[in-house]
Amino acid sequence: MKTSALFVIQSDPRLSRRPAEAVRIAAGVGAWKKVDVAVYLREAAVLVLGEQADALQDGEYYARFLPILQELGHPVYVQKGAAALGQLGQATLAFQEISDEQLAALAADRACLLRF
Repeated sequence: MKTSALFVIQSDPRLSRRPAEAVRIAAGVGAWKKVDVAVYLREAAVLVLGEQADALQDGEYYARFLPILQELGHPVYVQKGAAALGQLGQATLAFQEISDEQLAALAADRACLLRF
């Protein structure tokens, strides 16, 4: 049976390299196919899904690693109603908006929770 991990990313990618590193780690762990990985983006972190993501700190990581998550079938969730969603433009990959209550249920079902 696979273990599971939820990567909660809430650092601002305009100011920090942490979101890029979190996406890189999530894609790497997910590629093992031994861990059921999910990524949740909160607040300004949702900007990593936008068409201008390459202009963010370590922006090339988003174009390189987010598609790997999608190809492997690992879901990407975003904070429902996050203010930064209006700044995305065209999203670079599919995502699902979830409420804080849904996030709590998702986190409770995961063996590991990693915050960035």
